[in-house]
Amino acid sequence: MSRKAKGTRREHRSRRIMEALGYEVVRAAGSHGPWDLVGISRTDVLLVQVKSRDWPGRVETEELELAPAPPNARKLVHRWRDGESMPDVRELGT
Repeated sequence: MSRKAKGTRREHRSRRIMEALGYEVVRAAGSHGPWDLVGISRTDVLLVQVKSRDWPGRVETEELELAPAPPNARKLVHRWRDGESMPDVRELGT
C-alpha cells in the first residue's frame, strides 16, 4: 500500500471517530493547509493533523501551534501506529 493511501485511510478512520463524538467533519487534507480534518460541534472546534507512525517534528509542531484558530478550537495530532485500532492523541498548546 502506498504512503498516500495509508495516510488517507487513517484520515478517514480519524474522521469516523470524530463523527462518533458528535462533530461535523470536513476533510481538508488536499488543501495543503496545516490541518487534515476540521471538526465542528455546538461547543468547540477540533483541528486535527493525522500522522502515521511518528509524531510531527519540532518545526512542524511549532507551525501547528502558531496556526491561527478560533478561541474555542482545540489543536490535536492523531498518531496512528500499525495494528492499532485507535490513534494516540496529543493536544497542542497545553
